[in-house]
Amino acid sequence: MTQQTASLVDKCLIATPAIKDPIFSSSLVYMCEHNENGSMGLVVNHETSQVLQDIFEQLNIDCHDESINSQPVYIGGPVQLEQGFVLHSSPSHWQNSIEVASGIHLTSSIDILQDIASGKGPDDYLVILGFSGWASGQLESELQQNSWLTSACSADLLFHEKPEDKWQVAFDSLGFDLSSLSPVSGNA
Repeated sequence: MTQQTASLVDKCLIATPAIKDPIFSSSLVYMCEHNENGSMGLVVNHETSQVLQDIFEQLNIDCHDESINSQPVYIGGPVQLEQGFVLHSSPSHWQNSIEVASGIHLTSSIDILQDIASGKGPDDYLVILGFSGWASGQLESELQQNSWLTSACSADLLFHEKPEDKWQVAFDSLGFDLSSLSPVSGNA
């Protein structure tokens, strides 16, 4: 990747119909890292069959709030499905926490789950298992092949839209008709 390539951190990748892989079909990926070494993102619109209570039980965390226990768990991608992440809006005071962009944080330590279970967690959050990763240059190649479109992202899109609506909301923000996309790519 050259320095002239803009970073995709804090952007969304919108899967196009060119993606046939069921893991990424109709997915919306929030980009957390994008540099010359590769890229990392989290699918934010595909729920697993698990809810937070399942995660809490696996980690021996007590939670007696049914509205928290019933929160969905998302599949962030096919890489390291045993690794959990919490994408959230509140400032990071938890271990293993980074600020991805202004107002968006990513934490991968158990202390945030303990705080969520006790009602002291962030106001807005998604609990995600696994991530999506690309080797150096791989994502750029997929972008050239029209596998992904890119769009701006917001905390509202990540945390307040229904999972089943996120892809469409992100796509609609681009302002054109999906049928106008060419199924083949080219280079001028």
